[in-house]
Amino acid sequence: MSKKPILILQMQRMGDLILSYPLLLWLARRYPGHPLYVAAEENFYKPLMKLSPAATYFPWSGAGVLRGQRYELVINLSIRDRAARLAHELEADRVIGPVLAPDGSRFVHGDWQLYRTSLVGNNLYNRFHWADLNALDVVPHADMAATRFQPPRTMPADNAKVGVFVGASEEAKRPDAAFQADLLRELLNRGLRPVLFGGPAEKELGADIERRAGVPVLNLCGKLGLEEFGAVGQTLSLFITPDTGPMHLAAWTGLKCLNLSMGHVNPWETGPYPEGHYVLRSDLECARGCWHCSRSKLHCHEAFEPRRIAALAARLVAGAASAKLAGLRLPGLDLFVTGRRDGLYHLERVARTDPDEERLLARFWQAFFGSRFGLWGEDRPARAWADAARHAPQAADILLAHLPEMGRQFSHGLKTGSLRDGAFWSGSPTVIRPLTGFAQMALENGDHSRASWVRAMADLEALIACCR
Repeated sequence: MSKKPILILQMQRMGDLILSYPLLLWLARRYPGHPLYVAAEENFYKPLMKLSPAATYFPWSGAGVLRGQRYELVINLSIRDRAARLAHELEADRVIGPVLAPDGSRFVHGDWQLYRTSLVGNNLYNRFHWADLNALDVVPHADMAATRFQPPRTMPADNAKVGVFVGASEEAKRPDAAFQADLLRELLNRGLRPVLFGGPAEKELGADIERRAGVPVLNLCGKLGLEEFGAVGQTLSLFITPDTGPMHLAAWTGLKCLNLSMGHVNPWETGPYPEGHYVLRSDLECARGCWHCSRSKLHCHEAFEPRRIAALAARLVAGAASAKLAGLRLPGLDLFVTGRRDGLYHLERVARTDPDEERLLARFWQAFFGSRFGLWGEDRPARAWADAARHAPQAADILLAHLPEMGRQFSHGLKTGSLRDGAFWSGSPTVIRPLTGFAQMALENGDHSRASWVRAMADLEALIACCR
């Protein structure tokens, strides 16, 4: 008897599709013999099929054919209502992710998918990458920890070709044309050979950058399809890029990336996923966990100086190890290298300094939710809390001072079925919002049933136990 298929619903953009590739690999190993189906946007998946792990792809325009069979597992990784409605309609032994019923009621299946939902506007302390969150509800942590992804290629020392991707889905996520033109000149001054890349939407931008630079440069903006870009990328020593779909394609195909992480993106969530890539991020407090900028200008762009970026690029092309990069002066920026820790994505700071408050609290909340959802034992969040309390005592005191209020809120909810304060999450101190945000989302997901209040109280008790 043939085994039931597993279906992934992915209606997001190219980068999100590529970040589901690790999930496909893990599912193939965990469910041998089960066909893997992916419903996705045809204009994204079709040119990438040669690079994708083995799967059968269906366009959303033909998603109706998916209703004719029963599935072992359906995983909805999309935020769109159309995908949630389809997830509700399909017959499956198990469904993960959001479903939307005909009466308009929505439910998110899976602790980790619910956790991801709670990060909307609330991801300051999140340390779980999207690619890992795609899988954690359905793939054992041990399987993920046993996986090693190939590091990027090291090209011959005389290969000085450096790709520069000029576009991004939003202007705030990329450098402007003047910066790119200066960067081209600085790269050439260091003996590197820059090549401009961009899709059809960046054709005019690429031409503007080329004019501003006033130097000989190969401009391929709007001239290559995704499959051709993947092939040309094999000839480059480095790819300098904002947080974009082509960045994820480059990283997946082994092209070393230097990610200029600008604007409202979080490299802990959407940075290059395989090991051995580099990420530059502003060290401004407002740049951490940013969803939109309310300031008069994008201050997080200011620390990115073309001269210093080119100096870093030259060292990366020359094969400098992280230890040799630590001495490079990059004021206003943090430099990270991607890696794995405890089987999960990790960003390692290249220039080590004493841990600051944000990083200490982020480590604690990662340890806390990992413990609550079964990745590891209760000792890990207790140790992480001890570090936070020792090195960031003021933040720890603020968190502890809010615990009685949470207890009052949950006790009131157990009796009445509702929170005392509708601003339970948004009105809580920033340091405790990972839990208040998740609790409020979980209560809504459980329709404020008694079971959902009991769970919220259990999470609070676990937090109190960590902080003793």
